[in-house]
Amino acid sequence: MRRWIIAAGVVGGLTVAGGWLAACSTMSKDQCLAGAWGEKGYADGAAGYPMSRLDDHAKACAKYQVAPNPAAYGAAHEDGLRSYCTFERGWEEGRSGNTYYGVCRPQEEQAFLPAYHDGLRLHEVEAAFETAESALNSAEARIENRQDKLEAKERELDGEGLADQERERIRNRIQEVRGEIREARRDARDARDALDRAEWDVRRVRRELSGRYPV
Repeated sequence: MRRWIIAAGVVGGLTVAGGWLAACSTMSKDQCLAGAWGEKGYADGAAGYPMSRLDDHAKACAKYQVAPNPAAYGAAHEDGLRSYCTFERGWEEGRSGNTYYGVCRPQEEQAFLPAYHDGLRLHEVEAAFETAESALNSAEARIENRQDKLEAKERELDGEGLADQERERIRNRIQEVRGEIREARRDARDARDALDRAEWDVRRVRRELSGRYPV
């Protein structure tokens, strides 16, 4: 999944990018020296990047004394956007949880945005399901781990030759482990409830979207 950091604005009622913060260099030395700005512009447009992406490329290439070709990049970027701003791509982008940057023209958004929002809905409920499932697995693993520790401590307490102080220490630890087991069981119950709700949400959204998209 792409992870984009944006400064928010509003386009067509949707929160979109008003700026860009690059986490790392966007182009390598070889790419900068190759100077294929048309190819780079098309690829960025097809990926849904805004024109401000060119500023990041300029910064990446400045260290190699290479300046971009804005005209070649911009023209190709527009061509790339035509393959991005479609109903099918809107669904794919939302389904993947990617951010939309308001790069499509209003007439293109009429097809793109509904599909994007629908894909994003399904992405979010499936993500919630995975989170709940992971929480349940974690809680159950903690229960099993603490049960093993409890049994080990109980065997240790049954051992011979222990001083009173040592027995008291073991008894205290046994009480702590039993408390940890109770806590893990509560977490498991909560996670099961969350998982049930998330599963219901996934089924509901898939049912609502069936027939329109490949869900």
